[in-house]
Amino acid sequence: MKNFFLLIIFSAFALSIVSCKQAKTESEDGKWTLVWEDDFKGKQIDTTKWAKIPRGKSDWNNYMSDYDELYAVKDGNLVLRGIQNNVLPNDTAPFITGGVYTKDKKNFGFGRLEIRAKLNPARGAWPAFWMLPEEGKWPDGGEIDIMERLSHDKLIYQTVHSRYTQTDSLRLNPPASTIVGINPDNYIVYALEKYPDSLVFYVNDLRTKNYPRVVTEHEGQFPFADQEFYLLLDMQLGGSWVGAVDPAQLPVEMYIDWVRYYEPK
Repeated sequence: MKNFFLLIIFSAFALSIVSCKQAKTESEDGKWTLVWEDDFKGKQIDTTKWAKIPRGKSDWNNYMSDYDELYAVKDGNLVLRGIQNNVLPNDTAPFITGGVYTKDKKNFGFGRLEIRAKLNPARGAWPAFWMLPEEGKWPDGGEIDIMERLSHDKLIYQTVHSRYTQTDSLRLNPPASTIVGINPDNYIVYALEKYPDSLVFYVNDLRTKNYPRVVTEHEGQFPFADQEFYLLLDMQLGGSWVGAVDPAQLPVEMYIDWVRYYEPK
């Protein structure tokens, strides 16, 4: 989620346009076994799988709130909202946002993780699906950004972070991020396959990025194989990367149809 460098080296990343037509997934081809999922068919968030993300001091969580109106399960979707804060008089934040994570409930190892979602736009909106390690501080423990979108952009970012990628000359060797064009009016499946020697990203089953483990004298290039990661799904507003929020375009919502995790057969 710390993506300030992306704008500096935008030209180094590939821009791909992704069709919303669904291809047959590898999971259907027999490579994977489904071991964990949430299809949000109930009436409320399953608290055995998810917890609300608490507020913090970073751009990505400084407006997080457990206010009930930011969360809904309806029509088979988890709905996360960002709104102007005119409802919590004792909260000085100008906006409040909803996000959930699997921290202390479910960690993910080697396998394939899929999120099917639709991202509604607003100026200053910053929805994201991403992963942090069970243990370890940032950036040494690593971070995996499966999807980040800014405002009304018709593209998303897929990025890895580590101690290695914090060095300017190493961010492109191998490339730490890619930019993928999308049709934001449709539901899209965002996926990550995690292997001992690589992270492979997909959008609607089109392979969009491969981040390999490489031989290097520099430390911390691939911390992703050494531990399991938990998943975060959040709708944030504002920050140094996405920029100012337009209150007139709020509320903004993100719809998550399902989340699935497969292990290799």
